[in-house]
Amino acid sequence: MNCSVLVLNASYEYLNVTTLRRAIKLLYKDKAEMLETVKGELFCSASRRHDLPSVIRMNYYIRRPFQDVPLSRRNILERDSHICQYCGQYGDTIDHIIPRSRGGGDSWINCVCACGPCNRKKKNMTPEEAAMDLLGEPRRPSAIPWLRNRKVKNRKEWGRYLYEAT
Repeated sequence: MNCSVLVLNASYEYLNVTTLRRAIKLLYKDKAEMLETVKGELFCSASRRHDLPSVIRMNYYIRRPFQDVPLSRRNILERDSHICQYCGQYGDTIDHIIPRSRGGGDSWINCVCACGPCNRKKKNMTPEEAAMDLLGEPRRPSAIPWLRNRKVKNRKEWGRYLYEAT
């Protein structure tokens, strides 16, 4: 039961992505309704078979403030698609553009993905001092496009609930 389920608010706006287990509990307790299923996938209870949910909608409106994408090593690597922002090769480390020892903090605009050789070459210097140019300007991702890129790779049925009509 390692499956993600998209949860929509009663107004059909994105709420979160939850586990299959939690989604089944919401459906069973009549707190949500199933909008989309995973084609050809079933799960079995003691007495019958059920379609595997892919998208569910809450039966009541949940008020919650907008949440930003959390700053984490994994999310920085995902934002940069594991591409070193100095040379364009595969990267699996985080580099602080302005080193922490020089007052640079942990933020979306100060952290980028880097490969090991570039990270060692840059050391405790700024990109200008190391004569290394960034491929792109680091930025803070917004939540809905972030979800599209990260979670929807194999969930085509989520598209109409997350993408704007064009």
